[in-house]
Amino acid sequence: MDSRLAMQLNAWLEMDPDPQTREELQQLMQQRDDQELVKRFAGRLAFGTAGLRGEVGAGPTRMNQLVIRQTAAGLGQYLLQQLPDAKSRGVIIGYDGRLDSARFATDTAAVLTAQGITVRITRRVCPTPLVAYGVKHFGAAAGVVVTASHNPPQYNGFKVYWGNGAQIIPPHDAGIAACITDAAIHKVPVKSLVDAEEEGLLQWLGDAFYLSYRKAVGAMPLLQASTRKKDMGIAYTAMHGVGAEMAKVLLADAGFTRVYSVAAQEQPDGHFPTVNFPNPEEAGAMDLVIAEASKYQALLACANDPDADRFAVAVRRGDNYQMLSGDQVGALLGHYLLQKAPAHQRLVGTTIVSSALLSQIAKAAGGECYTTLTGFKWLANVGMKQQSDKQQFLFAYEEALGYTVGNLVWDKDGLSALLAFVQMTAEVIAAGKSLWQQLEAIYREHGIYLNRQVSIALKPDTPDIGGGLRQNPPQTIAGMKVLSVADLKTHQQVFADGHVEVINLPASDVLIYHLENGGRVVVRPSGTEPKIKCYYQLVEPLLPQDNLEAAESRGNLRMDVLIKQHQASLPQ
Repeated sequence: MDSRLAMQLNAWLEMDPDPQTREELQQLMQQRDDQELVKRFAGRLAFGTAGLRGEVGAGPTRMNQLVIRQTAAGLGQYLLQQLPDAKSRGVIIGYDGRLDSARFATDTAAVLTAQGITVRITRRVCPTPLVAYGVKHFGAAAGVVVTASHNPPQYNGFKVYWGNGAQIIPPHDAGIAACITDAAIHKVPVKSLVDAEEEGLLQWLGDAFYLSYRKAVGAMPLLQASTRKKDMGIAYTAMHGVGAEMAKVLLADAGFTRVYSVAAQEQPDGHFPTVNFPNPEEAGAMDLVIAEASKYQALLACANDPDADRFAVAVRRGDNYQMLSGDQVGALLGHYLLQKAPAHQRLVGTTIVSSALLSQIAKAAGGECYTTLTGFKWLANVGMKQQSDKQQFLFAYEEALGYTVGNLVWDKDGLSALLAFVQMTAEVIAAGKSLWQQLEAIYREHGIYLNRQVSIALKPDTPDIGGGLRQNPPQTIAGMKVLSVADLKTHQQVFADGHVEVINLPASDVLIYHLENGGRVVVRPSGTEPKIKCYYQLVEPLLPQDNLEAAESRGNLRMDVLIKQHQASLPQ
């Protein structure tokens, strides 16, 4: 072991309060596993707009008690620098059901109260959207959720909300990161929670807090169904997460009586024993809830991810159940809400990689649609800025199963999305249609918007795909003319006739090719993995003589050709 690594290791061991992670590092030392130790001390787990997320383990590149304390200290330091009333407004903290989440949450509280900052912390596990709601409800300076959402069991995370109730965006992410770096140099002071409570710096949030969210959702005009036909069957799974209790209560409050929860996945369990990957988008993750739906002949098989900020649904189609894509759910909910909302509340939002169908639906309904970079941090913060007295925010979604209805929660909320979707379904059925007929009606008006994503794993010798595309921009893709190229890195959209428009989005390494007849290809690097992601869109007309299945099949064949030819054209 070289001397620099030895110094880093010894300094870390002196500060690490957790005997388990100290033992982990000492075992690596005894095994002379310098390669693994180098990995553990190769910088720090990066703090960004999504906060922290990583595998639990010892060392500064993993999630552990010391990293959490240093992160909390940096957050507190930044809040005290930025907000003169940070101490009194305080921070609300919640946590999911992962193995270390409760401990990491109380560690965060111990650090912040030691800085004199008031803390409100949930007494039990808490869905992520409730913390976003709680920031506004209490007028807090910030919010923290200890969660790794739908990542594998070995992960955990530290998600931060600003005082507006939305996830942090620049410059706050960089400011907090700088303060964390400063805090990591020193031993982090902590206060016992008993002392903090006695001094009035700590408040435990119990049933009254959860009830306030429940009542607020129940009072939303957008979530009031105009039909009494609520006897359809609904199967539900929390996917070993924290959503079941609130999901069942919200549905019961709305009058839905045939709700069947998957018992094996209802209670929080950080081991996630019945799913290989606790993400509703993954193959097999919805198997148990679909089986539950089939058992009771329920119409819908619904899921929240483990921290209940995402929503997924499969709908009965004949004798089987078919998953709706995030874009299909977004189109159905957007159409429903735009018809239901008052004329002054028709501002909707989506992202650059989600379907463009929502913008067409909004235009037809007299609304407005804005587009942001990927991530609900952008959808929420831009939505706040875009709304006005004449055009209030209504709805936003991203294709990765994230939705928010109204401005109760300025982040994706899988619980209110679940309720909105079920309410919508009840109204569609009461009108004598099926959800598939409703989707077909939308497609007949606007065309079938087909969207797919393909990820390319990068190898060390993979050429710079973005650089190659910028150097040799394609004129056609799969035989379709490129009408314009939007380069978010340069903030320019260049059209085929040569004129240029400025793009009003934050700089990002993204290329968007707008093709004829509504086609689109988006190429961007993954923010979390060594991958390039390509997002494809085609619009297939739904002709009067077509049935939906035949038109979808025709469009999917076109999509297969587009993907195959585009992938083959990328720099090798």
